[in-house]
Amino acid sequence: MTTPAPAASSAAAVPPVVAIAHHSGFGHTSVLAEAVREGAADTGATVHLVKVDEITEEQWALLDTADAIVFGSPTYMGTASGAFHVFAEATSKRWATRAWQDKLAAGFTNSGSKSGDKLHTLQFFSVLAAQHGMHWINLGLPSGWHSTTASENDLNRLGFYLGAGAQTDTDRGPDGVHKADIATAEHLGRRVAAQAAVYAAGRAAVTA
Repeated sequence: MTTPAPAASSAAAVPPVVAIAHHSGFGHTSVLAEAVREGAADTGATVHLVKVDEITEEQWALLDTADAIVFGSPTYMGTASGAFHVFAEATSKRWATRAWQDKLAAGFTNSGSKSGDKLHTLQFFSVLAAQHGMHWINLGLPSGWHSTTASENDLNRLGFYLGAGAQTDTDRGPDGVHKADIATAEHLGRRVAAQAAVYAAGRAAVTA
């Protein structure tokens, strides 16, 4: 007698939902947020862009129901922007109810300098995620542009591992965001969405 194959989990068949909670002071970080969105959407994920300085109750609800939240902000004076910090403090209501427990999280940032202490902003994002009991997804790329045969057009050209770091000259507008940084942000979006799908499928298998 042939044993029928187990039915595919309906949870695994549902595309993951990724929310990108970001602030952009002059438009550069919005370019990266859109790149993260495109990368995640490429995998079939449902993606929501949320500007944290204009967030509505409906958008808070989107964050609450998302499988993954990607945080994004420019780096100002060695940390995330003031507007993002206001948002981060406002998430304390979610912290109190553990509303974001076990969601996935990731982050990206931009500054005018190659370093610009962007690592501190990414660390701020990761600690915020840890406060909420979220699981951090790193960039998952080796560093680029680190040898004579490498190029500034390499993915992860600035060598960040915790998240995606971008550099844009301070006298250039949003159209000046480096194409390699845009591609790196797209990679982050694909990675987060792919890991969200794996996580959802694993959870469905364990609870089946």
